[in-house]
Parts: sequence; C-alpha cells; structure tokens
Amino acid sequence: MSDLPDDPDERERALRDALHGIFGERTDEVLGQMRSQGLDPAALMGGVAPDPATMQHLMDQLQRLFTSGEGPVNTQVAHDLARQVAVAEGDPSLTGAQARSAQEALSVAELWLDAATDLPPSGGPARAWSRSEWVEATLPAWQQLVAPVAASAADALATVLGDQVGDGDMSGLELPGMPVFPGGSLGDLDPATMMRSLGSAVYGMQVGQAAGTLSREVFGATDVGVPLLTEPATVLVPTNVRAFADGLDSPFDEVQLYMAVREAAHARLFVHVPWLRAHLHALVEQYARGITIDLDALEAQVRDIDMADPESLRGALSGDVFGLHNTAEQQATLLRLETALALVEGWVSEVAATASLPHLPHSVPLREMIRRRRAAGGPAEQTFKSLVGLELRPRRSRDAAALFAHLLATGGPEARDAVWDHPDLLPGTEDLDDPPGYAARRAAQADEQADVDAALAQIFSESTESEEPGDASPGEEPGTDEGAPGDGR
Repeated sequence: MSDLPDDPDERERALRDALHGIFGERTDEVLGQMRSQGLDPAALMGGVAPDPATMQHLMDQLQRLFTSGEGPVNTQVAHDLARQVAVAEGDPSLTGAQARSAQEALSVAELWLDAATDLPPSGGPARAWSRSEWVEATLPAWQQLVAPVAASAADALATVLGDQVGDGDMSGLELPGMPVFPGGSLGDLDPATMMRSLGSAVYGMQVGQAAGTLSREVFGATDVGVPLLTEPATVLVPTNVRAFADGLDSPFDEVQLYMAVREAAHARLFVHVPWLRAHLHALVEQYARGITIDLDALEAQVRDIDMADPESLRGALSGDVFGLHNTAEQQATLLRLETALALVEGWVSEVAATASLPHLPHSVPLREMIRRRRAAGGPAEQTFKSLVGLELRPRRSRDAAALFAHLLATGGPEARDAVWDHPDLLPGTEDLDDPPGYAARRAAQADEQADVDAALAQIFSESTESEEPGDASPGEEPGTDEGAPGDGR
C-alpha cells in the first residue's frame, strides 16, 4: 500500500527528505516538534509495513503542524521549540540554595541602589528562574514583537504562490519526496490556507529558536533592554550567571551581585517611568508595522521554483525571500528606537556602576564585559533581525553613559534622573554627540514651548472675551441676534 522502503532507516530518511524540502536545516526542529506533540516518527517508520491507519496518523500530525494555532505566529510551535532549545544544553531545576542566593542578591542590590538613585524599588517579587521558566514568562512578548511582520510575510507569500498555482489547485505544491498517503495529502489544503499556515509555522519555529537561544544567554528579565514582563518583578537566571562567571576572574557571588544590581536598576526604570514601556513598545510596533514587502521581488524569486527540487523550495520559503525594505520613515523610527535602547542601557550602566563601586572590587571590569557583550550581540539577536529587520542592540550605549555621567557630575543624581521626567526631555542623537550641550538645548526647548503656551493662552483669552454676551434688555435672551445693532435688519 505504500511506496516506502521496508528498511526502518530508509523510512526515516524518506520522512526527513520530505520535510527537508520545506524546512532545510530546520528539519530536525520539525521532527522534534512532531515528537513533542506525541508523534514518534521512528516508531511510525518502524520495521513493519505501515498500515493505512498509521500512515493517516502521520498525515494528520503533519497537517496539524501546518494548520495548528491562529494568527501570524504559530504559538504552539514557538512555545514547544523554545522549550526544546532552552534545555538543549541542560536546564537543571534550581536548588533551594541557588534560589535563596539569587533572591538575596536582588535584595542587597535594592539597598545599594537606594544610595545611587531616587527612583524607588520596583515593588515586585524577587525571583530565580530556570531557562524554561524564562521562556514561559517572556515568550508572549516576543511573539507580539514579530506578529506584524509575520502577518505581512504570510499574506504576501499566499498571494504570490496562490496566483501561480491557482485557487484550489495545490498539485504543484506537493512536498518533494512525500509518499502518497491514504486519505489524501497536504496538497488537498486550500492554497491560501496552506501558505499562511506554512508561514505561521516557519515564523513560530524562528521565534521559538530565538527565544530558546536567548534563554541560555540572559541574566534576568530586563537585560535585552525592552520590557518583557507585564507585572513588576526582579529576576535572575542563576544557570546563565554561573556560566558567565566561569569564564571570568571575578568570584561568582560578585558577578551575581553585579547582575542583580543591573536587573533591579532596569526594573526601577521600567516601573517608575510610566511612559517608557509604552514608548519602547510603540517604536518597535511602529517599525514593524511600517515594513513593506516587495511582491514583485518575491514573485521573481518564486516564479521559477521547481517544486521537485527541495533546495529550490527551501530557498523560496526562507526568511530572506520576503524582501523587507526600510523606508526613510522606517530608518527614522529605527534611529529613535536605537537611541532609546542606548539611553536605557546607558542609564542602567551608570547607576549600576555608582551603586556597586563601593562594594564590588571587580565592578569596573564587569561593567566593561557587559558593554562588550551587548555591543557584539548574539545569534538570537541576529535571528530577530531576520524576523523583523531590527537588532535590539544599544549601539550608542557608551555615548549615552557619557551623557548621564556628565549630568551626574554637573547636577547630581537629580539632574541625571530628571531625563526620565517627561518624553520631551529624552535626549536625541545630537545630545549623544554633545553631552555638555544637553542642558542648554533643553532650556531653549523649554523657552520655546513657554512662548508657544503663552501665545495659545493669549489667543484663548481673546477668544473668550469676544464670546462674552453684552448688556441684554430685560426679557431679551443674551446672545440672540434679534434686534442686535448693526445686523442690518
């Protein structure tokens, strides 16, 4: 009943070749996803000839992979893959001693920060998370980040391939190497549904891969520079802190305390500067929603695809095929976002340095290590760049730190922290280029705004006076035009 070979290894290879036609190097991730959903490909491709029910079960599982979930990102695929990647290098449960040590470090960090900034503690709980717990808590934020681009990409791909194969005809889109299963094939799906589901699954895998990789790199919940939690909290991931400390000359306890100070400083900023979270998320969303996909370029890349050539199809469905182009407006938004991220990192770096310097002998080299680490980025940041076209890196964090250091030296902690009092006070690229001129520029801006406010007040006052009713005769309604002098009646 099947053209599959009898040898179990050959059967496994047939399944792998079929999936490789679409997912290429991510085939192992797809197989892992199938297994996470309760399907064991090796068992299904076992030593006996598969019966129709078994093969239909395999087909149903593959269809579930393509059609499960709603929205532009297959959240189930993203979640399952992120969990797999998070534990790929080990993710042992935290011991009670590890959790207590991390929580105590966060408590000490709050005391040190009280002496360095007037911004109060975030008020949230201090937590120690495993990598898997970090994924569970932050994955929704990453899915939201890429959703606008994922939706545009899936729609564009469905439009182009739908035009090529025609409505209701998926015969040209059979998976290369896929045997004909009883009960039909993936080609029986509606073309637009198939392509959107495929795009959703691919984006789900990429989000899962990136979030899972980040879970092995981050030290807490805030060190990527964008708020990822909906409720106030300070978090450490002791496994990652330990891995980072193992390559340094500094003792683990000192490294953990320094990471705790940075985490607590981030949390204070995000909680007590109420407009900052919305400002950062709005910039990310504005950038993502403004991305346009060149349908002509996309069509040119998929026009001559040989559906029997796995590499041709894989290349056509890769993230690079979507041809994301930044407009001038996009570039301006990106510059604002990078500047905002640099300001967050610069402030945290300066405040953490001030708070930890009296207590940690290695605070200066630790600060430099973090700077270099953030500047270099990592594979997960590169993945998100391919997903949404931007890198969540504070490119000018050193310049931002220099600005905050200047404000601290000339005006004390109050002047440094006053930058966050209002969005209009947020420094721009000119201020990063010339920190000493920041105060003069903001003073001039305030004077200009005061002149505008005064002009508006005068206009409003004159308008109010002109609308005041005159003396009205007894029994006459003020403001009516009956008998009004000069009305020509």
